[in-house]
Amino acid sequence: MAEKLAQLVQQHTPGSVLFRDGDAGDKMYVIQTGRVRIFTEVKGQEKQLAILGPGDFFGEMAILNGKPRTASAEVIEDAKMLVIDAQTFGSMIMNNLEIAVRLIKRLARRLDSANTLIDILMHRDPKARVILGLAHEAEYNGEQAGDGSILVPLDTAGLATQIGLSEGEVDAVMQRLGRLKIVEQTPEGFMRIPDTMRLHEFLEFLQMREKFGD
Repeated sequence: MAEKLAQLVQQHTPGSVLFRDGDAGDKMYVIQTGRVRIFTEVKGQEKQLAILGPGDFFGEMAILNGKPRTASAEVIEDAKMLVIDAQTFGSMIMNNLEIAVRLIKRLARRLDSANTLIDILMHRDPKARVILGLAHEAEYNGEQAGDGSILVPLDTAGLATQIGLSEGEVDAVMQRLGRLKIVEQTPEGFMRIPDTMRLHEFLEFLQMREKFGD
């Protein structure tokens, strides 16, 4: 199996578009190195949905349900990934229980993530949405560094899309979080959270102040 999987490895350079929204889907991808951004277009405007890194997989839904792609995928860092067609995917699921269980767990986690995001969208306070959105991304898509900080591979525009706010609303909250050193911006435009506990504590502080007044 390992030898067969090695034959499925492809390398892609930044700017390579793996598929576009509406394309027929007959392959899924497993990222070994590099990053891929997932995006779509809404009313002529590009909306970033996620940035995926090593260990993530995507494109499997088009294989499972036989429907066209619902988003586009573009490589943003030199990437090496497994490219698995529908037949190979089916064979892997039938012959390897571990792979099937891992897929089910990953899909269940995605469903849980989507449900959490729905709850976040119901908050009327934009500050709460931004903080909860950051905490959500840190939990489901964050990358933990050796110092305990969490890298959220999403920029403010991507976060704004996720939580249904304008970039201006998100930027205003991010600037405040930055001044308090609760969130830092990386040179790539991503967000780093030194201590997620402080993020939750700040949200509690805002909620208490709103409840009891200044």
